[in-house]
Amino acid sequence: MTVTLADVAARARVSPATVSRVLNGNYPVAASTRERVLRAVDDLDYVLNGPASALAAATSDLVGILVNDIADPFFGIMAGAAQTEIGGPGDGSGRAGGEKLAIVCNTGGSPERELTYLTLLQRQRAAAVVLTGGAVEDPAHQAAMSAKLAKLADAGTRVVLCGRPPLPDSEAVVAALAFDNRGGGRRLTEHLLSLGHRRIGYVAGPLERTTTRHRLEGHRDAMTAAGLAGGEERLTVHGPYDRRSGYDATLELLRREPEVTAVVAANDTVALGASAAIRDRGLRIPEDISVAGFDDLPFSVDAVPALTTVRLPLFEAGARAGRLAMGKETPPPGGIATIAAELMVRGSTAPPRV
Repeated sequence: MTVTLADVAARARVSPATVSRVLNGNYPVAASTRERVLRAVDDLDYVLNGPASALAAATSDLVGILVNDIADPFFGIMAGAAQTEIGGPGDGSGRAGGEKLAIVCNTGGSPERELTYLTLLQRQRAAAVVLTGGAVEDPAHQAAMSAKLAKLADAGTRVVLCGRPPLPDSEAVVAALAFDNRGGGRRLTEHLLSLGHRRIGYVAGPLERTTTRHRLEGHRDAMTAAGLAGGEERLTVHGPYDRRSGYDATLELLRREPEVTAVVAANDTVALGASAAIRDRGLRIPEDISVAGFDDLPFSVDAVPALTTVRLPLFEAGARAGRLAMGKETPPPGGIATIAAELMVRGSTAPPRV
């Protein structure tokens, strides 16, 4: 049943005019009243500007791109590439043709903020939504995401996942472009094992992220295949995907296992922090300890020594997500595509010193 502005007013125990003032933001309203109206809007899933059924074929020119951290090159590269495809080439005249307005929504890694942005985009009748990066592995959040994406799709919004696996039981997604994080993690550790490393520390990302789990699983698969299973928890430290985490976690690894000969980092930014910690301990890279990252961000090749890492085609994936969001490209079979990861061997890894 269609939810109307009058329904929201009744739920919030205010007049329809007050609801309109809150939603339009053009008239001062008491904070408590505003909060009551917004809670009613959320509870009833009210869509601004008319019935959802009438809007199914009347989406706006707005496209939302959700990222965890726009300052992180991993997300910035994908968002920029998607935005280029979404905006369209234009004709230089300044007139709007088939282009869309892409806005980047920075969630800060907050599951609640992710849902809030999706609700705001729903109210704005967004033509498409692109969600980038790993997903939070929490059943309640996944259920809420599936429900929200279904409502977006029902209203005519095209939903594309870029760099994250598909949601369970969600048919609302046009396409899910998932990176082969598990395969990349396995090949990276296999490289270190082939050099003779056996005591390998791992600086992992946040526990609740799919990206963290898949990359760590790949690492442990390689260790198990080499007959080195056991002791993984002692040689694994979790933290955020930032430089500070890499620095602190590496110091902790060296405290736990002073004889570690290699450190695998959750991503290239974490690897920079790990390298700094190793140098501050008076050790050399790779002569004393090898360091490896993940993603092949632009600075990786300029690190000293250049960073061995796993290349993910971030720009290509973002551009493809943008085309899929705009209906410019046919979705992959079954709506799911796995994007290969490539090992990039550089100077930060070498055989352990005897």
